[in-house]
Amino acid sequence: MMKNIVLVGFMGTGKTTIATGLSHRLGMRYVSTDSLIEKRENRTINEIFTDSGEEYFRGIESSIIRDVSCMDGLVIDTGGGAMIRDENVAYMKSNGIIVCLTAREDVIMERTKKYKHRPLLNVEDPKRKIRDLIAKRAPYYAKADYTIDTGELTARQVIEKIAEIAELGSKTK
Repeated sequence: MMKNIVLVGFMGTGKTTIATGLSHRLGMRYVSTDSLIEKRENRTINEIFTDSGEEYFRGIESSIIRDVSCMDGLVIDTGGGAMIRDENVAYMKSNGIIVCLTAREDVIMERTKKYKHRPLLNVEDPKRKIRDLIAKRAPYYAKADYTIDTGELTARQVIEKIAEIAELGSKTK
């Protein structure tokens, strides 16, 4: 069985687009931790942040990551902050290859500006918030096994790069 491929990275780096395309390319099941959280809680990520706070959200996220990390053959699309808890990184690495998708600040700004469902960007100066969050999360994202900048590549190019990584990873098992 192929190890899980876990996509991590900041919002707007293309995780969902790449994960869905990659799951088709490799014939693996696609799973979104954010969707599983919303399903379990029966409310949106935004509502969870607003009503229960980020700490509560992170707890649910960790339990979901633990659950999906026990399964095989998944392409897992995680939320942008999934790497900030060491336990999540340990779960993801236990049965998966972690690929961090990155992009320049202006690319992220362009990709996320039309979304109102980004609780962390509903602020006065979203560009500064993006810069601050990227800086804060950089050491966590550095724990990924691979990093790919999606800013200059097409979705198909990113998918092919990760497919190559996955095929190498399954040979080294």
